[in-house]
Amino acid sequence: MKDDNQILTAFLAELKPTQTLWALQDKASEDWVVLDSINFENTDVMPVWSNNELAQQHCVDEWKSYVPAEIPVADWLEFWAEDLNEDGVIIGVNWQEEGECLEVDLSAFTQGIASIEAL
Repeated sequence: MKDDNQILTAFLAELKPTQTLWALQDKASEDWVVLDSINFENTDVMPVWSNNELAQQHCVDEWKSYVPAEIPVADWLEFWAEDLNEDGVIIGVNWQEEGECLEVDLSAFTQGIASIEAL
C-alpha cells in the first residue's frame, strides 16, 4: 500500500496538467457531497478526485442524483479553501467507497494545490 505522501503526490501530479479537481454535486439542489470521516470522530470530509472518470464511479446508490463537477485549482484557492476551513471540513483524496481512504487536513491539501497551480 502506498503511504499518504505518495497518494497525495500522485494526486497532485495528475491535477497539474489539467488544473482541475473533481467533486460530486447534486443535479437538483447543487449541494456537494460531504460525509462523515471514517478516520476522525465528529469530522466532515469532502471527497475529491483527480479526474472525471474516478468521480463518476461514485454516482450510484445514495449519490445517484449527483454528477461530477469540476473545480478549477484557481477557484479552489480563491473560494473553496476558506469556506471549507470555516466549516472544519477535511479532504478525502481520490476517495474510495471500499478500503482505506486518505483524509488530509485542509491546510496541507491546499498547500499542495497551491504548489501545482499554473500562474
